[in-house]
Amino acid sequence: MKNTITAFFLLLSLSFHSQVAIGKTTVSNTAVSLEFGNADRGMVLPWVTNTTAVTGVVNGTMVYDLSDKKVKVKYAAAWKDLSINTAGTTVDPVTTVDGVTIQNAGTENTSSKVAIETVTATPGILVLEDTNKAMVLPKVASPHMNIKNPAPGMMVYDTTTKLLVVFNGNVWTFWRP
Repeated sequence: MKNTITAFFLLLSLSFHSQVAIGKTTVSNTAVSLEFGNADRGMVLPWVTNTTAVTGVVNGTMVYDLSDKKVKVKYAAAWKDLSINTAGTTVDPVTTVDGVTIQNAGTENTSSKVAIETVTATPGILVLEDTNKAMVLPKVASPHMNIKNPAPGMMVYDTTTKLLVVFNGNVWTFWRP
């Protein structure tokens, strides 16, 4: 019963504030929709077979494209390559580490969606619906040295260089604004 009451109040607070903190107890300010803690971890983008197969995509959508092993963002009606390096890799779909399957060849549920704020018809698996809030990426000092086993499609904010950083399965790409 106590867990049910706790879950109720958590959902109630999310519905009023529409802010989510992962790996920490609160977001840093009211302009944040989604924020991650400061552990040496990144956010892994969804893997897609090919960006041409992604339907209903909107500007700002970010994915890891398995066809050319690159992190991409939908921008001005085209896909922009954020990886630069062409030697990306993926994880074998049936690879196991310490007896745990990293990814398997399951069937995708195309209707799966998590939305923060009022749910709209915008397609995606994680959609930040706020019009006046932003997501704060996981912050990692020198991720190329401190994230020991990054996954293809991972992205973080490097607090040392103060840059957006993406991993294509082989190398990190650092983005200057």
